[in-house]
Amino acid sequence: MIFTRWSAKLPGTQRRAAARSDRATPPASAASAAPTTAPPAAATVAPTTPQAAEAEPAALPVDPGAVPAARAEHTEAAPAETPLPVSLPPTVDALSVHDILGTIPALVAVVYGPEHRIAYVNGAYASVFGPRPAGHTAREALPELDELGLLPLMDQVLRSGKPRTVKSRRVPGGAGQDRTRDGYYTFTCTPIEVAASGPAPDPEVACVAPHHGVLVFGADVTDQIESAERLRASEARQREAAVTLQRSLLPQELEQPDDLRVAATYQPGGTDAAVGGDWYDVITLGAGRTALVIGDVMGRGVRAAAVMGQLRTAVRAYARLDLPPHEVLQLLDGLAAEIDASQIATCVYAVHDPNEGRLVYASAGHLPILVRDPDGAVRRAAEPTGPPLGTGGWLHTSGSVPLGPGCSAVLYTDGLVERRDKDIDDGVEALERAFAGATGAPDIVCDRLLRALGITATHDDDVAILVLQHPARTGHDAELFHNAALELHGGIEAAPRARAFASGVLASWRFSPELHDLGVLAASELVANSLQHGTPPMRLRLRRTDRRLIVEVTDGDDHLPRRRRAEPVDEAGRGISIIATIASSWGSRRTPGGGKAVWCEFALPRP
Repeated sequence: MIFTRWSAKLPGTQRRAAARSDRATPPASAASAAPTTAPPAAATVAPTTPQAAEAEPAALPVDPGAVPAARAEHTEAAPAETPLPVSLPPTVDALSVHDILGTIPALVAVVYGPEHRIAYVNGAYASVFGPRPAGHTAREALPELDELGLLPLMDQVLRSGKPRTVKSRRVPGGAGQDRTRDGYYTFTCTPIEVAASGPAPDPEVACVAPHHGVLVFGADVTDQIESAERLRASEARQREAAVTLQRSLLPQELEQPDDLRVAATYQPGGTDAAVGGDWYDVITLGAGRTALVIGDVMGRGVRAAAVMGQLRTAVRAYARLDLPPHEVLQLLDGLAAEIDASQIATCVYAVHDPNEGRLVYASAGHLPILVRDPDGAVRRAAEPTGPPLGTGGWLHTSGSVPLGPGCSAVLYTDGLVERRDKDIDDGVEALERAFAGATGAPDIVCDRLLRALGITATHDDDVAILVLQHPARTGHDAELFHNAALELHGGIEAAPRARAFASGVLASWRFSPELHDLGVLAASELVANSLQHGTPPMRLRLRRTDRRLIVEVTDGDDHLPRRRRAEPVDEAGRGISIIATIASSWGSRRTPGGGKAVWCEFALPRP
């Protein structure tokens, strides 16, 4: 109320209040108060001084219940403003359908009746396919619709009353204004009702009554299709480069041991350009022993492939030390943590020794090796296994599984058996069933396992498979593989017995005189070195394959020999140097039960 009292004294407030009072006055009162004749001239003159202007409202009757602002009201009404004329926007009904359809860049054709007679084609349609006469059937005058497969679709639209769409139909030479390249259009057929037309030159084909028809609308998607094609081509090139990178990190050619047949396959997963981290390798260790490796770096991308390449190189370096499998994984575990602690990698490292007829292995979180016996029974080499590489703090252990003549084994990555909707044990069981019936050479077995497990080019994960077979040789092949061993008892008198044994065995194997003499010399030096520096039990083993002669001596001492330069006055220290000079290769390793084995090889001449 106080604010109202002060508002009446503000400049301009009295005039606004008077205007509101005039608008609030009932029309009937205003009509009764209006004079019938013009007032005197003196009554219409307005006061010319402020005092007069303020005195005029004071003479008016005051309503006791009115607020002070109402006392400034007067009876003069403001002149009414003349409203401006408003122009209404045009409606769609005022637009011409021919003008609309004729200006849009899409292809438009209107047909009616069961024979799809032409009622209208717009300019864009005529520019692509040429002008079309009205009234003729679509099969006669619109052959392009038949070639595009639209006529059956138009029949469906006419019968069902529902629109249909076909995407990316190729139109030869129909790429907009460029007639040198093909165009692509997405056609939509929409049911419509065609009204009766006026008089037509040909009454037989004129639309003389409303008919149900079809509106064919073709949107130009040439640029989108060409962009998609370029994108697909670019992705294909990138994927090819990625797969090439991945394959370049894998062995270009597997080493083929004397006693094993080995084959491997790698199937990149998905259709994107990301490379994976699956790898495999076959490493000949000497003395007929072979290391087999398979691993998987989790994830995809260049980082996973880089870690995989480093791990594979490290495995080959550690394998040259001829360490037991669990020691190789122990070294690899520490290296994986140094390379990238965030990358998880699994691996199986196995060593096959034909003299033992067993596969000794260690696993770092990898899936179990499957071994098939000659009778077709498949078993898992599931224990022992440790955590994945890079975890640290775990002592890996080695296990073994028999792998004699006639046996086969398969090493694989999880992409072969893992599915999103199934447990991984179900996948391993399916692989066991497939491996039990997969016969033939190792490369054929790889292909059969891929088909049996449903691995195609669109599989979403990388797959690596390594198959090895220890064939049972008979006939002429069996004559090329021999073993002979002699237990060395006593002291230095065991050396002549060893030379005599080696001479007789090599003669029975019908080696050339030169190779016979080199083999006897190598056996003599290795036995003499063992008798001087080793401890019992001692054994001399001679082994012949189709490609090499192997001489090996084992003893109970675990100190490995090394090659050193002997001085002219030294009476010892020349044995290993002699072996390294006459043999193709030599090496030494610690044996699992304690002790060591020192060996050398001689390559046989090719037939």
